[in-house]
Parts: sequence; C-alpha cells; structure tokens
Amino acid sequence: MLYHELHGLAERHLQRGGAGLTLSTTTLLHEAYLNIAARDALAFPDRARFLAYASRAMRGLVIDFARRRLARKRGREFEITLTENGVASAGPDDVAYLADLGEALDELGRLDQGLAELVDLHFFCGLSLAEIASMRNVSERTVQRDWRKARLLLHHQLDDTTTPSD
Repeated sequence: MLYHELHGLAERHLQRGGAGLTLSTTTLLHEAYLNIAARDALAFPDRARFLAYASRAMRGLVIDFARRRLARKRGREFEITLTENGVASAGPDDVAYLADLGEALDELGRLDQGLAELVDLHFFCGLSLAEIASMRNVSERTVQRDWRKARLLLHHQLDDTTTPSD
C-alpha cells in the first residue's frame, strides 16, 4: 500500500546522499524493508511513525553504504569516478557530511524524539508542514515552530559543516 511512497522516500535519500551513491532506489527500499521486517515486535501506531522509522532505516543504510564504498577506496591513488551523467562521485567530504548528519539526527532524537521525527517526515519523506500538522492533529503554526527549533538544534550539532537547504 505504501510502496510508491516508500520508493519516493528512498529516492530522496539517495539524492541527498550525493552523486556518487551507486545504490539503486529499489535496492535501498528493499534493504530497508528487510531490515524492518527482521525486527520482532515492531508496531507503529500511525503512518507518520512508520514513515519516520523507515526514513531512519534508509538513512542508516545510505550512510553505511557510503562508508563501505569509501573504505574500499582508501589506499588507492587519487581517483575520479564519474556517474552516467558525468557528475563526480561522492568523496570523503560527502561521506563525512552524511555521517555527521546521521549523528546529529540521532542526537536530536535523544533530545526530542518528536523533533527528529519531524525532520524525517519533512526533510526526507518530503511531507509538507501542513500534512505533518494534520497527521499530528496540531496547528500548522505549531509544526512550523517545531521545524525551526529542529533546524536550529541540528545546525548547532553540525556547527562547522554546511547545513542542507530547506
């Protein structure tokens, strides 16, 4: 039922991961499904929590894939790899940024799980703030305030790195 929506979520994760990720959207989606299905006693009270959980699973897989790919390249001479469209592949800086973003989101989740879920739903799942407000049964203004708070906390966590645009 949610396959199309999850496929779009996987696509957004790969786009944000940089041009060098050679992982396909379908592979990421299926790997995330296998990861989620392997866990016992998972229950999601609503669609938003399921999508946020799926987003975290995909984000973790993208970070792990990028780290493994970079680890295989270590020890080689300077190498430029182009994708099909001629864009240079992800380098150490891209992988470091993905890892930093993942750690910052994990830290945000420890501080306030609701804010971390909001970031997953808006930034990675692509839901509008109005849609999230409707899911949470709160005003859009409340979600906008939470979004600003989450962005501020993430920016603080990432301090020296460039933060993603809205």
